[in-house]
Amino acid sequence: MKRIKVNGVELCVQTFGDPADPPVLLVGVTMLSWPDELCAALAGRYVVRYDLRDAGQSTFADPDAPAYDLRDLVTDASELLVALDLGRAHVAGVGVGGFIAQLLALDHPGQVASLTLVSTRPVAPGPVDPDLPDHTAEMRKLFGRPAPDWTNRDSVVDYMTGSARVMSGSRGFDEQDVRAAAGSVFDRAGRTAKAQRASHLGSMFAAMDCQPRWRERLGEITVPTLVVHGDEDPFFPHGNGVALAAEVPGATLLTLPGIGQGVPRVTWPDVAEALLRHTS
Repeated sequence: MKRIKVNGVELCVQTFGDPADPPVLLVGVTMLSWPDELCAALAGRYVVRYDLRDAGQSTFADPDAPAYDLRDLVTDASELLVALDLGRAHVAGVGVGGFIAQLLALDHPGQVASLTLVSTRPVAPGPVDPDLPDHTAEMRKLFGRPAPDWTNRDSVVDYMTGSARVMSGSRGFDEQDVRAAAGSVFDRAGRTAKAQRASHLGSMFAAMDCQPRWRERLGEITVPTLVVHGDEDPFFPHGNGVALAAEVPGATLLTLPGIGQGVPRVTWPDVAEALLRHTS
């Protein structure tokens, strides 16, 4: 675990494995978007995960009014690869981390050896394109729930566990795992209600400028691309993954049956095997 200065901020970064192995950059909201055991399962790869600014233990300012945009987060990732002297890296993004991964491949193609897009979509927060499925009705009900006390660990863990019951799909929910993960995110952020909300929900994405669009540029991606998507994802429903796989030239779609958003424990064997094969 280390803090690395890039693009005017400090990012909290953790690495796994031998720096001589092929590098894999994992992008989520916090480094815990990619669970410890899944990272460890990527043996034979030099795995790098990090906290975005305004999340985890990276530079924190104000996620409700960020003085940066989505392209700044992409520059953060690009400069992190340079700072670690990784050259061309395999890049995997989960959820909103997939936005960063797509734009890194588009805007810094010389730094990306392959692309893996998990539980994400080809458009930014806000109104979705007419041909893409939006959040499900169950998901919209979650948005309307009373917020927890973001400064109280038990309140936050209960809230995130309730969200995961809906978000995880019929096969993905494991209460013990969810509670442990939510507690770990809480313990690492540990500053203010804003820091907790951003670390758990990636709430800075709703407030930052994500323009211009990039969906129309997906045909420019030339690296091998793997799209991984649960067929019961209520946040970014499966059609979003289908669209990504169709619009990125040569992309492969791996559908996870009975899975919602993210990479719960039951998916780790399949996801690790797919990532190892894709980054070989």
